[in-house]
Amino acid sequence: MGSERRQRMKALGARLRGLRAEAGLTGAVLAQRAGVGQPTVSKVENGRMVPSGDVLGRLSRALDLDESTSREVRDLLVAVEAAPDTVEVSDEEALAGAVLDDAVRSARLVRSFQCVVLPAMLQSAEYARHVFASAPNSTPEAVGRAVAARVERQSLLYEPGRESVFVLTEAVLRTWPGNPSLMLAQFDRLLSVESLSTVRLGVIPWRRAVPVMPRHGFTLCDERAVVVESFRGERVLDDSDEVAAYADAFRRFEEAAIFGREARELLIRVMQEFRELEDCTTR
Repeated sequence: MGSERRQRMKALGARLRGLRAEAGLTGAVLAQRAGVGQPTVSKVENGRMVPSGDVLGRLSRALDLDESTSREVRDLLVAVEAAPDTVEVSDEEALAGAVLDDAVRSARLVRSFQCVVLPAMLQSAEYARHVFASAPNSTPEAVGRAVAARVERQSLLYEPGRESVFVLTEAVLRTWPGNPSLMLAQFDRLLSVESLSTVRLGVIPWRRAVPVMPRHGFTLCDERAVVVESFRGERVLDDSDEVAAYADAFRRFEEAAIFGREARELLIRVMQEFRELEDCTTR
């Protein structure tokens, strides 16, 4: 059984799906009329995505809903947002991170800014295990499946024709789970990925002021959507104004970051500190 929030998401999706069927529209036609992506319509109707108020308004107008029915679906959205999000892990949900992983899989240009946790595409298996294990009600079996899926998706980094740009604050490198040995392996992973021609990895050093106060991590998928990450899970935004605002924020973070040789030197320097920490803890 899923969380109360998940059940309410499914109720909202089922109602919208029923209204679309009553209107005699396909998902593709509804998406076109509403000015949103077809995957957005599918995910909302299947209870896998919480639409923003703007997206729900677009769908309501495209369905030509009367005021009473529009208010009904708005109330369903309010109920979703008010519901607690204590998730019971299932195979289908594959823990927090499934939405992000799916969105990244379909994108040719991925731009990710993170201020606490490493980007999903850069996580080592053990680092990812700690990320997934921190989800409420997680089980070892579900965590194992989620880690395997995440590692499999990381092969996208090596595909020609894709471009990935990651910008981290130095705090991300110093916020660590497990033990120093885990982080030493993680830094090996970062240094290996940084050398790929399809990847740009930048770090904003702690000595440099951030251009915008970061509130959360986010990942831009092409120019069409942004995945916002929080303690309550992930939310896909595809309103063009919101995507443009996040793209502008990413540009400013990117301009403040160091890349190439400077970034590698910083990674190696912090890695050495973890090596010293490991020596201290093993004595």
